Amino acid sequence: MNKKLTIALVAHDQRKADMVEWATFNAATLSKHKLVCTGTTGGLIKKAFDEKGINAEIICMNSGPLGGDAEIAAMVVRHEINLAIFLIDDLNPQPHEADIQMLLRQCRIHNVPIACNRYSADLMITSTLWDNNDYVPTVPQYVKFNRELSVADAAKA
Repeated sequence: MNKKLTIALVAHDQRKADMVEWATFNAATLSKHKLVCTGTTGGLIKKAFDEKGINAEIICMNSGPLGGDAEIAAMVVRHEINLAIFLIDDLNPQPHEADIQMLLRQCRIHNVPIACNRYSADLMITSTLWDNNDYVPTVPQYVKFNRELSVADAAKA
């Protein structure tokens, strides 16, 4: 990966150990990029990197429940995030569910790839598309769908 990316890293409490392990495993790649994390997650990754002598640019926002998810969502809207990794705890309710959904929604609306598990995170971080200067993601199209048209006609509309 030749291009310097800004990568958001977010993990719920029950997924923080998984995120730290994933980040450490991918430290050689991640250290070439700017990492923007929610507060606690960023602190844990920074500590793990420091212990292994890994130098990386890590910016910590607020903790998720204190607005960190919303801060990162705002960066997505301003096109300041290239990739987001969000390890969500799907087994426990989150008091800031609205912020979580807002971050996921903004990534979808603004066409920012977001991985919610390690497998998809590995696939995204290793994609050769990051190095392809000719590749430009298409802008999502939100158009009214007319069920009366054929599929071919709908694609032209």
